[in-house]
Amino acid sequence: MNNKGAILPAEDGVESAVIGWLKEALSKKVFDALLIPVEVPAGDSFAYLLLRNPALLENASPLPPVMPVQGAKAISRLTMRGNGSKRVAAIVRPCEARAAIELTKLEQAHLDNLWLITVDCPGVLPLSDYLEDPVAGAARFAEASQRWDRAPMRPVCQICHHFSMPASDLHIGTLGSAEGTVFVIPGSPKGERVMENLGMPLDAALDDWAARVKEMEEVQRERRRQAHTDLKAGIAGPDGLLDVFSSCINCHNCQRVCPVCYCRQCYFESAALKLPPENYLARAGRKGALRFPPDTLLFHIGRASHMVLSCVSCGTCEDACPMSIPVAQVFSLLADRAQETFGYVAGRSLEDPLPLVAYEMDELHQVEQPYVETYHGLQIADCEQEVQDA
Repeated sequence: MNNKGAILPAEDGVESAVIGWLKEALSKKVFDALLIPVEVPAGDSFAYLLLRNPALLENASPLPPVMPVQGAKAISRLTMRGNGSKRVAAIVRPCEARAAIELTKLEQAHLDNLWLITVDCPGVLPLSDYLEDPVAGAARFAEASQRWDRAPMRPVCQICHHFSMPASDLHIGTLGSAEGTVFVIPGSPKGERVMENLGMPLDAALDDWAARVKEMEEVQRERRRQAHTDLKAGIAGPDGLLDVFSSCINCHNCQRVCPVCYCRQCYFESAALKLPPENYLARAGRKGALRFPPDTLLFHIGRASHMVLSCVSCGTCEDACPMSIPVAQVFSLLADRAQETFGYVAGRSLEDPLPLVAYEMDELHQVEQPYVETYHGLQIADCEQEVQDA
């Protein structure tokens, strides 16, 4: 990241300033198209639009109050087959940018001809709360965002500590800026070229922004630690997990909206789990009864084992759950533990290799030690018994 940025006037608010800046970029042919959330005609949700006409930006929002679609899914759909010939700027939240980076490593997206533009993010409202009254929800979000009050936001947003600049090409810094202004910060050579083409000199110090981000990150890390400590106590052991997921109806909504669950054929929807009646009857006979739909906990454990190393705690899975299961909160805990084990942060950088494709000669001793403690004494006893028998 550059230690200098540019000042963008924002007397009429952050969104208005960013939209005006994007219109200028389109008119000067810096970008050929934009991928940005736009309010749907009904006024009760937002959808990502790929647009080239600046007039369509009138109802666009760089920071909409909800996240009905994870931006990385839109980026993946757009670029999965290659980079394309047009220069596209995608305006996304930091967690969406991080998911796009993970998808690029997984060969599900291409970013060479796409610019990731992010904004300091206060979070989003729970989708169900917003849909009850979109007008009141938008007002509540605007007020909370201005004060950086996370109380109305989704639980996983309340403990988010990656709310600022990820590995994006350009970032809009709202924290620490003087009233009526925001920072525009380049995060890559691609971003620097855009600012040069727009005539934006890098002459603004970012000390105030960096200090404010660091201060808030420390607060958020402590909130996250405490929330995960409380959550861990509630889901410990098989009984705890069964209690949390007891109301699951096996709809797989969480898997369908997850940006990093990209498999075309999910094992949990394959013929492997479509079993004959005799199998279910036998299992019911062994247990006394069998719940339908079966294997709900297996689905969540299996999905977690597949994707927690790339989980960015975006919270879309929890928004999509019709049973209000705290899916995102559970997965954020699992993701933090798994990524910490490998010294990895999902979406931090395109240069960080995925943990399961990077071989290290010296790692995971914490796994070896319990094995030694459990089995070493038994192996010695077996050897001594063999000597006595001989």
